[in-house]
Amino acid sequence: MERKFFQKPSIYVGEVSVNVTNLERSLHFYKDFMGFRVLKQTNRKAILTADGKTALLTLEQPEDVVPKAGRTTGLYHFAVLLPERKELATFLKHLIQTTGHQIRLGASDHYVSEALYFDDPDGNGIEVARDRPSSEWNWHGEKVEMATVALDADDLLSEADEEWTGMPEETLIGHIHLHVSDLETTEHFYVNGLGFNIVTRYPGALFASTNGYHHHLGLNVWNGVGAPKPAENSVGLNWFTLVFPDEERRSQTVDQLHRIGMSVKKEDDDYVTEDPSGNRIRLKVER
Repeated sequence: MERKFFQKPSIYVGEVSVNVTNLERSLHFYKDFMGFRVLKQTNRKAILTADGKTALLTLEQPEDVVPKAGRTTGLYHFAVLLPERKELATFLKHLIQTTGHQIRLGASDHYVSEALYFDDPDGNGIEVARDRPSSEWNWHGEKVEMATVALDADDLLSEADEEWTGMPEETLIGHIHLHVSDLETTEHFYVNGLGFNIVTRYPGALFASTNGYHHHLGLNVWNGVGAPKPAENSVGLNWFTLVFPDEERRSQTVDQLHRIGMSVKKEDDDYVTEDPSGNRIRLKVER
């Protein structure tokens, strides 16, 4: 992991909030199985951390929550980024030992990273990954080479020489990948509104970043062009944060969003907007 992609001058994902049907069950999964720590908890909400200080994931149980619906916009997955390859290896070993075949597991080598994929008990998509050093990424002009090929799990597991004791303190949210309803309007919003650069294009998908990262955002229409927004009380994405280097950069972005016709409102210390597909974003300033 290279911190430069998650600090000034980058714009990056800081925290993700998802709705769940049963907070107690979800806490068992995220805390006891994955190894997050509880930073703060109420009857229907829990804020999770890796270092005991920084909020990474918020779980919320709406009073009238409904299960996740198919073929809508919203969360595809959020990525939990581990500091080193050996920690991904240890997590994979832990996953195999504790779940057997109970979790449907995917695993991919993306050239820029190695990643494991699975869902939480409500079907919220999760990626747990480690980055290869940026010196090993292949750039062709402004586009980075990424692919989805089989992960060499045996080679990865050869580095698992310890037991999993929970999320390392340096763990971050590496990126968020969203279902959207239209790529053209989505690209306009994230590039001309929020200031991201498109760094890779897949069939039906865009990947965007700032400061030369392989991607802070994934955006796809794999649930169908014109997919509707899910119900407000549905399992899935509630909101995610984008962290800006300073107030000046955030203010410029708010002005850009207004210029392209997007609504932005102030909530406490944050500005809140939605992309054209209804994915809610909280704009924060790095502290």
